[in-house]
Amino acid sequence: MTIAALESLSFGLGRMVAAAADAGHRLCLLTADRSVYRHELDTLPGDALTVIDVDTFDETATRRALAALPDLAALLNTTDTWSVPAADLAAEFGLPGPAPETVRLLRDKYRVRDLLHRRGLSRSGAVRVAPRPDSAEDIRRAVGLPAVLKDSAGTSSRNVWIAHDEEALRGALADAGRQQLMGDLFAEAFLSGPLYSAETLSWDGTTRLLGVLSRQTSRQPAVREEAAAFPVALPQAESAAIERWVGDVLHATGHHSGFAHVEFVVTSTGPELVEINRRIGGALVGEVLCRSLGTNVYTAMMEEALGSRPRLMDAPLEHDGPAHAFVLVYADRPGVLKGWHGLEELAAFPGEARWYPTRAPGDVLPHVGDQRGCTGIVLAEAATAELAQHRAWSAAVRVWPVVTDDGP
Repeated sequence: MTIAALESLSFGLGRMVAAAADAGHRLCLLTADRSVYRHELDTLPGDALTVIDVDTFDETATRRALAALPDLAALLNTTDTWSVPAADLAAEFGLPGPAPETVRLLRDKYRVRDLLHRRGLSRSGAVRVAPRPDSAEDIRRAVGLPAVLKDSAGTSSRNVWIAHDEEALRGALADAGRQQLMGDLFAEAFLSGPLYSAETLSWDGTTRLLGVLSRQTSRQPAVREEAAAFPVALPQAESAAIERWVGDVLHATGHHSGFAHVEFVVTSTGPELVEINRRIGGALVGEVLCRSLGTNVYTAMMEEALGSRPRLMDAPLEHDGPAHAFVLVYADRPGVLKGWHGLEELAAFPGEARWYPTRAPGDVLPHVGDQRGCTGIVLAEAATAELAQHRAWSAAVRVWPVVTDDGP
């Protein structure tokens, strides 16, 4: 039988293929752009995965492609962009899946913040605003300064502005008015403290914390993710408190099954939500989970998509594998990617440093202020997340994207 994936994260297809095969099924990827999966497709045997080229933004075309698949058993999705159409189509085809109304809620960052604030699970509220400078007064009155402006349906750190004063706030609002937003612009309070993400798995309303990932973000003016490490060594009481908190947050939003990647800041008064992604974490989070937990966590994704309780909900979590960290390597300016200097040096670094390209020579890089400017990722391992982060960072700073203004 066939398990279909309506697009996917850039990394993890190989793990998904293996997990589907272990379940006795074949994985089929529906995609509008194979180049997104260049690295994964290059490392898979040619017959391991069925790839169907279809305009996945066209729901009618996607529906036809799914209807033509033999013995369709499940439809899964690991992206934010296609999460709503995937939920709608799964319901339409009578396949196991999340409630579409829950997915729509979780795709709206404003609605999530507002709901959690009303439920007492977020101290900060939020306010929808028009993307123009004269909205500054509404923001100051509703959430104060500093404030964060966001696209309610944004992804990959796009269209996020941090404003610490009046001048920056008006500038951010003006810039937001020049962007093409995927949803509505809204403002919320800036959260002071280190950023983490809880990597969780839920079933039938019960949530299990698989571990906590540390996250490093850039200085302004760019707002982008730079590095991450797993698993963070938390005191047992703090880990248990985070597991309870994230379980309450997910339950309040109606997320009762499947993976979730919940970003939060540990403030001086406890954890505060940044956002919820009802999927496995992006970049190399899935790979890091597999390596650190010593199991293919994508097996749980297949089991959940097929409507059965994931065994990972009950399996011991010993974190027997080494800790891992990864660093995103960005181009320093827009242009055309020619290649990289320093890749040949990675083998000399401790921690078995590995290179995962997200771009290829000849690709045009129009933006470098968010994840679209990432050209690849360096992964390294060590006995602890802290040591792995040091190793990954030391290796990544030796890799330099070569960008020019002319063509390939």
